[in-house]
Amino acid sequence: MQFTHEIEQMCCVKKGCNHGPAPIPQEGQWTQAKEIKDISGLTHGVGWCAPQQGTCKLTLNVKNGIIEEALVETVGCSGMTHSAAMASEILPGKTILEAMNTDLVCDAINTAMRELFLQIVYGRTQSAFSEGGLPIGAGLEDLGKGLRSQVGTLYGTRAKGARYLEMAEGYITKLAVDEDGEIVGYQFIRVGPMLEMIKKGMDANEAVQKCTGQYGRFDEEGVKHIDPRHE
Repeated sequence: MQFTHEIEQMCCVKKGCNHGPAPIPQEGQWTQAKEIKDISGLTHGVGWCAPQQGTCKLTLNVKNGIIEEALVETVGCSGMTHSAAMASEILPGKTILEAMNTDLVCDAINTAMRELFLQIVYGRTQSAFSEGGLPIGAGLEDLGKGLRSQVGTLYGTRAKGARYLEMAEGYITKLAVDEDGEIVGYQFIRVGPMLEMIKKGMDANEAVQKCTGQYGRFDEEGVKHIDPRHE
């Protein structure tokens, strides 16, 4: 270590206070984090690329500074899905500091990692006050039955109005419109459960029927039912 001439000429003054960093809430404890291994928690972060063509929601479960579980969800960009495939292999087993300085293939995923890193090291995790944190596998609970991301795809134009294409319930097949021309309900297919049934041998048409549901006043007030993708 090199010192300038001015520093070398100075006398030494003893440091008085040395009480360490402020404790942060982590998995039901207050931790004075001094090293990466002191960091634990499960949380989510959202990132975007420079042209903002797509976005990534990243969920990490960190134990003793090491990423034990990673869930990478993307929307809006076809190439990003392949980047996410690589990121899901890259992230587990790395420390969060390593992950911050690793190319996660896609700008949106890198940005999500940055945002998530800040939450984790400042004690702003979802599990900050959960004693012992959450078990490895908790990230999958965000996906629900069928293990599919919660996706909303809604489209509208001034000329023709709104079109619901996909919502939390599933893939929208029909929109119900009342006599005033307003949407009053919709019909949907739960894609995840339907595919599970088909994989187990059920006839595809039967699976579609079993996984079809309705929301709102679809039958009661729907005087017209339209296909949102073609009508």
